Amino acid sequence: MKKIVQVKIYKGEKFYVAECVDLPVVTQGKTLDEVVENMREAIDLHLEGESLEEWDISPDFSILANFELEPVHAKT
Repeated sequence: MKKIVQVKIYKGEKFYVAECVDLPVVTQGKTLDEVVENMREAIDLHLEGESLEEWDISPDFSILANFELEPVHAKT
């Protein structure tokens, strides 16, 4: 069973957006802490009443977040 659920986080126009790689779950938040908290809640709600064995996910899963950063170029 997976103990880690992968999430991709990037900066949208106004909020951070998180997309779960392993499940069809998307959420947003004003801060990185908020978007991670919202993702955990969204995953819990998505899996509520489901068999975790079917999804191959451990009940005490952790979130592994990958961040997309905009490149910063030096001014010349």
